[in-house]
Amino acid sequence: MAITKAQLFNKKQIKAAEFAKAIAHPARIAILQILAKTNACYCGDITEELPLAQSTVSQHLKALKSAGIIKGEIEGVRTCYCFDEDNLAEFKSVMEVMIEEISIPKPTCC
Repeated sequence: MAITKAQLFNKKQIKAAEFAKAIAHPARIAILQILAKTNACYCGDITEELPLAQSTVSQHLKALKSAGIIKGEIEGVRTCYCFDEDNLAEFKSVMEVMIEEISIPKPTCC
């Protein structure tokens, strides 16, 4: 059985990387800001706020949803998006720990 590179890292590192990848685009940051401002939103409403096509916004929503940062509830033919509160707490915790770990002052080597 072959080993993948991901198996060489611990669960915290993998989860932090997954969250970081999910927010590693300015459109996704903007989407999160829109959701924070409105609490819940449809893709069409988000599209009106951004200079992007609806299909592009949908792809960004899919990436955020796959990472568990947001969730979508189907309402007829539309999906209402909001933060996934349980995973959002984990997201905040994982990112805070990661930032704290890399922010500890170390002797300079350069």
